[in-house]
Amino acid sequence: MDRSIEFRHLRYFLAVAEELHFGRAAQRLHIAQPALSQQIRQLEKIVGVELLRRTSRSVRLTEAGATFQPRARDLLGRLASDLDEAGRVGRGEAGRLDVAFITSATTIVSERLRAFSRRRPDVQVKLHDGFTVDVLAALERGTADIGIVRDADERDDIDLSLLTTERFVAVVPAEHPAARGNHVEATALAADPLILFPRSAGAHAFDVNTQPLQDAGIDVQAAQEFSNWHTIIMFVSAGLGVSIAPYSATTLLPPGVRRLELDGPPAMSRIFMATRRGDDRPLVRAFLAASGAMPGHGDDRTAGLS
Repeated sequence: MDRSIEFRHLRYFLAVAEELHFGRAAQRLHIAQPALSQQIRQLEKIVGVELLRRTSRSVRLTEAGATFQPRARDLLGRLASDLDEAGRVGRGEAGRLDVAFITSATTIVSERLRAFSRRRPDVQVKLHDGFTVDVLAALERGTADIGIVRDADERDDIDLSLLTTERFVAVVPAEHPAARGNHVEATALAADPLILFPRSAGAHAFDVNTQPLQDAGIDVQAAQEFSNWHTIIMFVSAGLGVSIAPYSATTLLPPGVRRLELDGPPAMSRIFMATRRGDDRPLVRAFLAASGAMPGHGDDRTAGLS
């Protein structure tokens, strides 16, 4: 005989234990009374003891039955809770989401997380920061579900959805000759040491970032390289060089630094939400929907310019 206790055994036992009457329990369960009696006898054989004492006039719990009743109720409750949680995870209403992002998009990430958390308060979001190249690698390894990247290289296994665009600006020390105005041509920065992100952080991102300098015929050679914009801007403040930065990295500048608009053709940076191609999980779809990302692979480099 199969000694596995099944879901129905617990339901049937609890119904009889609560009604203390096989007829009423059978009606409540919408099954025939003989079938109910058979299932209870089967459960007692599996357990190895009598759980219900029957007479011609009454039904009562044995000591073993009284002990088993709260445990059966707890088992059913936990099973129902587990089934509900599994369903909610499957629908994208609960679970865990790993989001990897570039630090220069912190404001954008926090805005998207607020919007997502309002819609999915039971989802646990774990955050990981790094370079664009690190974020894309985490997606490919499966250690991140969502990536937020800047001017990312195209990859066959990654989808890029445009989140926003922003302009690049020049960042110069306050005593720089160009700091007397609000605009500067890139050629005016030709003699200054450059403080930049390393190219290894993302080749395409580096090229886009330095495009205004390249267009001006400047040989882009970084005098100093740092891994975050805060450090870069602090060294600009110390007078050690100049930089080209996305506007969002310059919203809170320390004393001794000026942000200048770049003259010439608009130089724009694009921030994308990155996902693994074909990842159609409800939780990922829910985050994309809450973030307002524009579907696409990012190959239209003029998208979003208006």
